[in-house]
Amino acid sequence: MMTLRGVSLLVVLLLAFGHTQFAHAHPLRLSLSQIEYSSTAQRLTVSLRLFLQDVREALLFDPDNTDLAFCTPKEAARAETLLMTYLNEFFRLQVNGRKVDLEIKAKALSGEGPNTALAVSFEIVQEEPLKSLEIYNAVFTDLFFDQSNVVYVHVDDDNKSLMLNKKTPSHTLTF
Repeated sequence: MMTLRGVSLLVVLLLAFGHTQFAHAHPLRLSLSQIEYSSTAQRLTVSLRLFLQDVREALLFDPDNTDLAFCTPKEAARAETLLMTYLNEFFRLQVNGRKVDLEIKAKALSGEGPNTALAVSFEIVQEEPLKSLEIYNAVFTDLFFDQSNVVYVHVDDDNKSLMLNKKTPSHTLTF
């Protein structure tokens, strides 16, 4: 039987181990996507913000690997292809029942250290009115059981917020 002192010591040791074990990891398992549709511009824009460590973990199985060097002059030739291969599997949109092909329009880094985020944007011409939008966002849910993917959808003057995760990776909106 453990004494109160023994339990206290065990708690302190577990906290110390947990703190050192995760000192280099960012604290949130979260991605953010923003989807905007303007009927006047006839354009659908998509922005994804992903923790760079999570991108590295997904693509290279090493969160500290800098070989891909996203958004730097030394960016690897295969970096964007690897990213799109991953995103095509774990992030998809269907507009009015048809799958949308995504091509990267721009990439940028923000933040520093373990909080560095990779922003990826896409733009799609959408000439016919938006009637339905199916969003599948299972980004990083294959790696992290507690991953949450926040999705903001702005359609003209209508705004919706969604939280997608491993149990609920998709949602369909109708307009």
